[in-house]
Amino acid sequence: MALAAEILQVRGATLLQLGDQNRSYTVQLACIVVPEAQQGEAVDWLRQAAPRRTRVNLRPMGQNQGVLLARVQTLSASAGTTDLASGLVAAGLAQVAADADPSGDCANLGA
Repeated sequence: MALAAEILQVRGATLLQLGDQNRSYTVQLACIVVPEAQQGEAVDWLRQAAPRRTRVNLRPMGQNQGVLLARVQTLSASAGTTDLASGLVAAGLAQVAADADPSGDCANLGA
């Protein structure tokens, strides 16, 4: 069985602390922005959709000042997979970032 990263902490509306085996790292959800007024609701949504120790799959898309930018997808045998950025957009808590590439890795976020 492959070892997946898991959520250690939701640190913000688009910021997660993840870990795998003996490493931990900060990951920012790529392709989205959360308006200031909805930051608290977005954090609550992330904590509900991906509680601590939830296994996730990462699709790295770059880095910004030492923070990994990635698409993050939960892995659950019972509930299937959920892309966290798409979930926030679908819940009306986030918007696709203006600089997101609509034909690349950020495609299908608003769908």
